Amino acid sequence: MNSANNDPSAKDFDYELPTASIAQAPALRRDGARLLVDAEAGPEHRSMSELASLIRPGDLVVLNDTKVIPARIRFRRPTGGAGEILLLEPQLDGRWQALVRPSKKLPEGQLVEIAPGFE
Repeated sequence: MNSANNDPSAKDFDYELPTASIAQAPALRRDGARLLVDAEAGPEHRSMSELASLIRPGDLVVLNDTKVIPARIRFRRPTGGAGEILLLEPQLDGRWQALVRPSKKLPEGQLVEIAPGFE
């Protein structure tokens, strides 16, 4: 968290996620989907079919119902450094809400190369 005011920033939630850990297709059966549980002894890998037996009175269950679209764009900066844009949602004015990595090094208005001849 931002130490000045204890407000979280996007940087607080940034972490490396190995490609092998990202589901490329949905589970054949929804109750067979993997579930990561924050247990007292540490994280545990379980399955969704166990969810009802894991919830206790007073527990908080957070549901993520966001839709993911395959809109990841890799780019190069004028300096040659690589980056990535993840398009999240189209806006009414024709622009997109997006996440850019690494954002702190990309000034607003900076042109980047998506492909040769395409900025």
